[in-house]
Formats: sequence, C-alpha cells, structure tokens
Amino acid sequence: MRLDKYLKVSRLIKRRTIAKEIADQGRISINGKVAKSSSDVLTGDNLEIRFGNKTLTIEITKIVETTKKEASAEMYTVISEQYERDYRQVGDEN
Repeated sequence: MRLDKYLKVSRLIKRRTIAKEIADQGRISINGKVAKSSSDVLTGDNLEIRFGNKTLTIEITKIVETTKKEASAEMYTVISEQYERDYRQVGDEN
C-alpha cells in the first residue's frame, strides 16, 4: 500500500493530500530512509513522522484497504512520541 494512503486509512493524518505533502517535504522516514508519498509500506515497517515540534515513531502491525475509526488504531503500534522544546515564550521568566 502507498504511504499516503496508509496514513489516511490508519487516521494518523486526516487527509491523503496532507499526507502526500508531508511525505514529499521529507518529513517521513520508513525504516530510517526518507520516504516519498508513493513509497510502499509493509507490515513490520517503522515509520518516523515529524509534525512541527512532535516526532511520532510507529510500527505498522496491519494493512487493510478500509477500516472503521475504532479499528484504525489496530493498524499500528506507537513506539515513541517525542516533543522538542517550544522556544516561544509567553512572558519573561527572569
């Protein structure tokens, strides 16, 4: 299955066009290699997705063509979820 379609079906990203844009910007890696939206994903692959200051690492556990919202979480296992520090300051902390 194509990467952009998997991200949409698994509901990791809401729209396939957004998944395509993120992948084509080089913000998604499959097993450590930068992936394009047309890259194929397989069961057992590790995906690293960078959303702004959040990096989500998952392992693909199941690939199906369509799924219901409740069952979409069964398509992957979250390995890690990391947040970079937000450097925007609301006020002066001194």
